[in-house]
Amino acid sequence: MLTAINNILFLDIETVSQYPSFNEVPDDWKQLWETKANIIMRNKELETAESVYNRAAIYAEFGKIVCISVGIINGNGDNKKIVLKSFYGEDEKELLQQFTDMLRRWAVDQQKFLCAHNGKEFDFPYLCRRLIINALPIPPVLNIAGKKPWEIAHLDTMELWKFGDFKNFTSLNLLAHTLGIPTPKDDIDGSMVGEVYWKEKNLARIANYCQKDVVTVAQVYLRFNGESLILPENIEIKQPPVSAQ
Repeated sequence: MLTAINNILFLDIETVSQYPSFNEVPDDWKQLWETKANIIMRNKELETAESVYNRAAIYAEFGKIVCISVGIINGNGDNKKIVLKSFYGEDEKELLQQFTDMLRRWAVDQQKFLCAHNGKEFDFPYLCRRLIINALPIPPVLNIAGKKPWEIAHLDTMELWKFGDFKNFTSLNLLAHTLGIPTPKDDIDGSMVGEVYWKEKNLARIANYCQKDVVTVAQVYLRFNGESLILPENIEIKQPPVSAQ
């Protein structure tokens, strides 16, 4: 489990649906969503394609990325700190380009790793799919095509917590609370990101929430490896966050 902590990029993404509401979805995409909705509806007597459209954000074909936050730990022991940066905005292709440019500069060798909570089933594949959709190349550190399992530089705190129990799902908030890791009391949670984006147009608020999740992922990873946690005063945010308009 142990990887040199300074060689890990901790990350989290926030996604929203392609359109503000089901009524605004173009007819061709509406038909495709109705087919998808028919598969994911838990209760077909009570739910409709329109009522479950709030789930579109979690599918790369029907959603888009509005924020990517990353963090790198510098130093060690009680003096280590985490430096955070966010890429967010209306223009998904531009923010993805900015993120991958940074990723290529950072991962200049084969000893760098990416870490996210549920990253292997959500963040990493979602990023790759949206890169392809936007006609952008996938950086080597993110791309798993043709690699053997031990060559893939992806760490997943949820997978580490499973210990081989693949039927278990544990949210980041629950895991942090279980491990005694303090999590910031925020004014939004993941279920509210779409509303904050479409109704408030408050991307900075989303970025702030996303950055806090990155810190929590890093703290969980440190706890797994018996390391001391990062002190609040050692959390540094590079200002201003990068906005792709």
